[in-house]
Amino acid sequence: MAEIINMPKLSDTMTEGVVAEWHKKVGDTVKSGELLAEIETDKATLEFESFFDGVLLHIGIEKGKPAPVNSLLAIIGEKGEDISALLASAGTTDAPAEKIVEKKTDAEPAKKEEVKTEEKAPAAVTSAPKTTPAVSNTNSNGRILASPLAKKLAEEKGVDLGFISGTGEGGRITKRDVDHYVPYDAPARPAGSGSAAMIESFVDEPISQMRKTIARRLAESKFTAPHFYLTISLDMDNAIAARKSMNSQEGVKVSFNDMVIKAVAMALRKHPAINSSWLGDVIRRNSHIHIGVAVAVEDGLLVPVVRFADSKGLTQIGDEVKVLATKAKEKKLQPAEWEGNTFTISNLGMFGIEQFTAIVNPPDSCIMAIGGISQEPVVKNGQVVPGNIMKVTLSCDHRTVDGATGASFLQTFKQYMENPVMMLV
Repeated sequence: MAEIINMPKLSDTMTEGVVAEWHKKVGDTVKSGELLAEIETDKATLEFESFFDGVLLHIGIEKGKPAPVNSLLAIIGEKGEDISALLASAGTTDAPAEKIVEKKTDAEPAKKEEVKTEEKAPAAVTSAPKTTPAVSNTNSNGRILASPLAKKLAEEKGVDLGFISGTGEGGRITKRDVDHYVPYDAPARPAGSGSAAMIESFVDEPISQMRKTIARRLAESKFTAPHFYLTISLDMDNAIAARKSMNSQEGVKVSFNDMVIKAVAMALRKHPAINSSWLGDVIRRNSHIHIGVAVAVEDGLLVPVVRFADSKGLTQIGDEVKVLATKAKEKKLQPAEWEGNTFTISNLGMFGIEQFTAIVNPPDSCIMAIGGISQEPVVKNGQVVPGNIMKVTLSCDHRTVDGATGASFLQTFKQYMENPVMMLV
């Protein structure tokens, strides 16, 4: 009997997925546990295995196309089995994508499909003529051949028709030619030619699953959780000296970010109210301490989690963060590696940012924004001397954390960072 496979929910924030690759095609034999497809979620691309034995009878989602969770992904059954009833119950009567392609044997329909793809694909925009106009877009009197609509559109966009090659009859410029024109290093036009001095252009990029989720979750956090912000300056002289001493040991490589994670974890142990979550009807006080570390990737931001960070040493934290960051950038993180954070750290100090505020990362109550270390004049023992200052800003959800609670946590964090030996005892 044929079985329906739906788009799986592969992460806690996943609402839709994209089929990155099909490893089977319609008509192939599939065994349970065998790789069926690769699914791109909002955080990673994961391998998806078949649950059933049989023949792949139907593919419901084409490669590269997004679809909501629980929508029809595939049907597996016996060869030649009638699946029309299953397709009807799933709300579709479409044929498999592979079969649609196979039936396009007539040359004319194939040509129409090619034109349709060229009009929609972003690549068509970049394949427009780069600089000089085609000779065929002018008549014997030197006038540019263009449709009235093309002329009007070009005038609105500030585009010089002399740079556009026409694809219409006799080299005539059409609306489509103007729409697809992208200027690249256009040569200077002779003085008095009436050409526009500046040309506007743009490229629309499809929104990735990751960017959609970032937009949805952070907008929800910003507009539903009442944020407030607390900023404190840290004297990093002792931290710099301690790090230099530790890294002088063979095989040891500790970063300031590793020290921040450890200090945060130890401070959370003393201030459990910060290590909490707003769940609507209850406030969850977490006994475990899982620190999420924001990592910038190509499509946006991922937050892999260092679990039980308070019980780990600096070198262990550093090694773990390196592995997780590499997997995040390669989109190889597994759900267990990005779920379950109780507090989040976002560090932009390596980019030269001195201070910033971050949006709370649900379900956490707080997120700490780490700036870079800068040399500034400071007062010590009544004298102005050069100092190394790092500013951190704690963003708090006021539903769970009050100002005094957040301030007390920052004071404890400051003590650990300014006296790193306290983190080693």
